[in-house]
Amino acid sequence: MAIESENLVKSYSLGLFRRRGVTALNNVTFNVPQGQIFGLLGPNGAGKTTFIKVLLGIIRKTGGYAKMLGCPAGSLSGRKLVGYLPEQLRVPRHLTGLTALEYFGNLSNISTAEIKQKRDRLLELVGLSSRAKDRVTTYSKGMQQRLGLAQAMLHEPKLLILDEPTDGLDPRARAEVRSIIPALRDQGATIFLNSHILQEVELICDHVAILDRGVLRYCGSVKNIGEFVNQQVRQKTGIELTVEVMGNGDQVNAVFSGEPAADVKTLGPGNYECHLNLSGQDGVDQLVDKIRAADLSLIRLSRRQITLEDAFLSIIESNQTQ
Repeated sequence: MAIESENLVKSYSLGLFRRRGVTALNNVTFNVPQGQIFGLLGPNGAGKTTFIKVLLGIIRKTGGYAKMLGCPAGSLSGRKLVGYLPEQLRVPRHLTGLTALEYFGNLSNISTAEIKQKRDRLLELVGLSSRAKDRVTTYSKGMQQRLGLAQAMLHEPKLLILDEPTDGLDPRARAEVRSIIPALRDQGATIFLNSHILQEVELICDHVAILDRGVLRYCGSVKNIGEFVNQQVRQKTGIELTVEVMGNGDQVNAVFSGEPAADVKTLGPGNYECHLNLSGQDGVDQLVDKIRAADLSLIRLSRRQITLEDAFLSIIESNQTQ
């Protein structure tokens, strides 16, 4: 496992006499297999950054345990295997792309000779080879984030922890950074990504974990999260369908008039679209039989897919009402 967490707890004591406590992480348990792009999601104050800080040893856990690549979280042996891109990387203004990599590499005890062997390849990987000798003050925010990815890869880490890597970037810069992350995974690194941009996580992540108020609400594949929501959160909403048919208007109305909450719209002469909600797969099968029996042409039948954003909001909102 790249990351292991079992019953991880982090609590803070607040107030003048420290009599009031806040639990930032409440018995968080999940694992991240190596070779994945794994997303950590949650609203503000969910505990995402706290989790990362515990992994890196920036703060100490209160209870439970966490490991990175088999090493205790925060240990020197574990940190040597990790590349880290913080949410807001600060690069000294006088440095260029080349000297910035020397600066960060030396902080990681990498020799200047070794850095010079690697830096051209890394800058080419992140699309900065043509700007390598320019000062970072001339870089856009997207270019600075790509430089941050390059410095995180300098020591060839097995695990990359990226904290909001596309936050504040314009759409083009986000797309540039997003295209690099799978390439890093393909080179053998595990990517642990903390982000609040759900659409991007859905595009690049294999699995996700959702934290809410320090509690783990979901951990699993992005593809299966819709099934989880249907089973755990939306058990009574049924299957949302869009059906397009062609044929006689009276026959269309006769077929769909018996379906609850059916909304029929005319798309053109003899062409109709209906949005409806059915109780289950049996209802879908029966509807198709009725369409065929009415001698209508079935042009399209699509089931509304639950997006990661839909699932995220459903999971968070359902727990707020409990």
